Amino acid sequence: MDIDLLGKTARAMVAAGQGILAMDESTPTCGKRLQSVGVENTEANRIAYRALLLGTPGLGDYISGAILYDETIRQGNPDGIPFPELMKQQDILIGIKVDTGAKDLALHGGEKITEGLDGLRERLEEYKTFGARFCKWRAVITIGKGLPSRACIEANAHALARYAALCQEAGLVPIVEPEVLLDGDHSIDTCYQVTVETQRTVFEQLYRQGVRFEGMVLKPSMVLAAKDHARPSAIQEVAERTLECLQQTVPAAVPGIAFLSGGQTDAQATRPLNTMNRLAQDLRLPWRLTFSYARALQHPTLETWRGEPGKVEAARKVLLQRARLNALASKGEYREEMEQQQAA
Repeated sequence: MDIDLLGKTARAMVAAGQGILAMDESTPTCGKRLQSVGVENTEANRIAYRALLLGTPGLGDYISGAILYDETIRQGNPDGIPFPELMKQQDILIGIKVDTGAKDLALHGGEKITEGLDGLRERLEEYKTFGARFCKWRAVITIGKGLPSRACIEANAHALARYAALCQEAGLVPIVEPEVLLDGDHSIDTCYQVTVETQRTVFEQLYRQGVRFEGMVLKPSMVLAAKDHARPSAIQEVAERTLECLQQTVPAAVPGIAFLSGGQTDAQATRPLNTMNRLAQDLRLPWRLTFSYARALQHPTLETWRGEPGKVEAARKVLLQRARLNALASKGEYREEMEQQQAA
């Protein structure tokens, strides 16, 4: 393990004014995205959409890395250029999702455990031949009546830590993603309590497995009230509670934190990130705060494209502008009026 190289890669992933594009949807999930805009879920259409994203000129100005799916890393654009090569041309680091999905946790109804550790060491070696520099593993924590259980938190934290250790052994930076879901009607206080407990447990397990914090990136959910809660969380409140949570749980050695959007719309995900970075300037926090968004970057792009070849360039402009706005938010330089400018 070359910890200096791991640290260099991790810092590049969260470089100032850049974030990570999450486009690691499985074939069924990608199909749902396509079908939401009337596009059939075929391999040709998946390739066309991925080529739209990764072929966007200037994307590397705002996107430091992109997380691919197993199918994607083996594909290329219609001109025959492999997607990993297309990324290298823009200095976009190649990432790969390596978990095999969240399955029901035995004896714990309503809770999930992420699987994929079997054979992971060998898969990591193969992904390196495609140029992969970092990986991602997502755990999901559900809040509900009597949930999450301690068993669920500990099982997922242990799996995340074992995955991260295998990544670093292979010379790959692990993105550690413990997502606290927004489904339900819980308050922001409940979300805070569960997120603190989850992240503390995750870092304890990472430490026990020997994971070097300076060679990883954390991908957490923001702290906010659930979708069905009576009072939606204000942007300032989300920013303050999320930063408070991070200060209570994340070691200073971690280079950066790349938030997931967690089902928030594009603008909803941008605003609290911007507010957090403005607050961080006074708090002198030790980590970079940026984004690793999927839906919040892709949705407006998909809505523009809708599978029509004649709208590829317009869709790329939408993606580039959304990436630019989030890049500005990662420096605390986003302004609300920029949304209207984008629409114009």
